[in-house]
Amino acid sequence: MVTNDRLRDSLSAAGFSPRGLAARIWVAPKTVERWITQGRTPYPRYRREIAALVRESEAYLWPSALSPERRIEAAESEIIHVYPHRAGIPGDVWTRFFGGATEHIDVLVYAALFLPEQQPKLMKQLCRRAEAGTQIRFLLGDPECEAVARRGEEEGIGSAISAKIRNVLRFFEAHADHDCIDLRLHRTTLYTSIYRFDREMLVNHHVLGLPAAHAPVMHLRQLDSGDLFTTYADTFE
Repeated sequence: MVTNDRLRDSLSAAGFSPRGLAARIWVAPKTVERWITQGRTPYPRYRREIAALVRESEAYLWPSALSPERRIEAAESEIIHVYPHRAGIPGDVWTRFFGGATEHIDVLVYAALFLPEQQPKLMKQLCRRAEAGTQIRFLLGDPECEAVARRGEEEGIGSAISAKIRNVLRFFEAHADHDCIDLRLHRTTLYTSIYRFDREMLVNHHVLGLPAAHAPVMHLRQLDSGDLFTTYADTFE
């Protein structure tokens, strides 16, 4: 028997006890206990209900429940649109995403200087979202790290990326004392830039020798039975 730790932790995080979940979806408490302690897999109807209640995907809670074919279908269904180039994303798309997120705004980039340049009210907008309860996390590249320097060399622009990061950091300076934005620096090789807004995400793939603005972007929307969105969300974490 294998304990389903993902289900147990997700229920706890969502404020559900096994007995509380049982009452919510009309099953016996012992049934829920078996799902957790014995790793039993619920019927599809219950999987969908539980995934919606705890706001996790079925693929995350029960990785072996879906057939390989169904997992592929679900992942493909999470792809809403593909933009050939990030620069081709309309400005109102960014405005809608940043203004509409109520739970999560997660950004993983090296610089993304285009955001404050194209969205002059972005910082005030982020503060309003934070005051309303949205968790906001920005991960920018460390301008002094080797990965950022290498990226600049690969694009043939020298130290320009480091300069862009420092410019973006200046945009955040006025809000440093507010604690409304969790801003951190990373030193990793960045294969994709990730922009998450609740259950929607823009994934900007990096292509050797090209600036991110010229590389393709996938627009994803999370489905309970899919795992493509979760793949990138887990990468951010």
